[in-house]
Amino acid sequence: MSILKKPIVTEKVSALNESGKYGFVVDKDANKVEIKKAIEKAYGVTVESVNTMVYPGKAKTKYTKSKVISGRTSSFKKAIVQVADGDIIDFYGGV
Repeated sequence: MSILKKPIVTEKVSALNESGKYGFVVDKDANKVEIKKAIEKAYGVTVESVNTMVYPGKAKTKYTKSKVISGRTSSFKKAIVQVADGDIIDFYGGV
């Protein structure tokens, strides 16, 4: 089971990157201590704090020519991580 699912690369989170904060989609069962250890191991940085948020799934309806399609978006957990001064996480290093 991987704790870190994927990094969040949006305009809002990219603006936080300048102040040393990075966003990740993480496993729903992971706690802050596990998230901290996983990021320090994966990226080799020192994590100062971890803030987590759980986003519930929402009901969505799509109207097509033939029928109405109803479903749900999946729920997920998001973590905003503050790294120590001078440390950076480079998501685009391998591109």
